[in-house]
Amino acid sequence: MNWDQIQGKWKQVKGQAQQKWGDLTEDDLDVIDGKREELVGKVQERYGIAKDEAERQVHDFESSCR
Repeated sequence: MNWDQIQGKWKQVKGQAQQKWGDLTEDDLDVIDGKREELVGKVQERYGIAKDEAERQVHDFESSCR
């Protein structure tokens, strides 16, 4: 699934994001609202990781969505 599809189905996909990144709150996911860069930033902030690592994790998430 590409990111445009994920963004269009965010309400369904955000549960998968919550499972992958348990530290993200429901409010975080509502604010992200399917925006890729918002997700990268929030993952980076919540987990204290470098941006390239957050990008990798989001890319892996994108690849795993069906």
